[in-house]
Order: sequence, then structure tokens, then C-alpha cells
Amino acid sequence: MYCSHCGAQLDDRAVICIKCGVPTNLYQPNQHGYGYQDPSLIGYDWLTVLLLCFFLGTFGVHNFYTKKTTYGVLQLITLGGCGIWVLIDFIMILLGSYTDGYGRPLNRR
Repeated sequence: MYCSHCGAQLDDRAVICIKCGVPTNLYQPNQHGYGYQDPSLIGYDWLTVLLLCFFLGTFGVHNFYTKKTTYGVLQLITLGGCGIWVLIDFIMILLGSYTDGYGRPLNRR
């Protein structure tokens, strides 16, 4: 990776350029302020959520997995809104508009 400000070569995990001090794209806001965020740890896996929704969606398992506990309980009680709510969630996951309980998009690896 190269610094966007001075062009110096950096380690792929660098948060700040050691030559000019400019933050890299890994220096992003997190829930505690600013700091390092490993891109592989951000969000939940898209394929896992898709499969959970397809096979166990009527029980709201994909919502429990993504920390949307309230929606998970509601889907568990109503059996996925008689299947309609699960279908909507499944389409949203396929289109990439489904987010986790923290508002982050799903991570496609």
C-alpha cells in the first residue's frame, strides 16, 4: 500500500504514514472514536446471513445472528410474518440493502 499524500510505501496494516503522518484508509471511525479497524472484522458475513435466512428464516435466526434481537423475537413469534417478512429479508440480503444491528452493511468476502 502507498500513502495517498506523499506516496511512501506502507505496510498493508498501517494506520498512519510514518513519513508524513497522514492517516490511511484503515484509520476510520469506530464505536469508541477513531482507531484501527481490520476490514475483515467489519460486519457479518453475507453468505452466512443469506443461508440462515433461507433455511431458518421463519424462526428469525438471521436476525439473532446479526444482533437484531427484537426483530428476531417478532419473527420467532409470528413464524417470519407467515413467510412474508422472511421473503422481504431474503430479497434485501440478495440486493445488499440488509444491515446488521449496528447499521453496518454485510461483508461480502
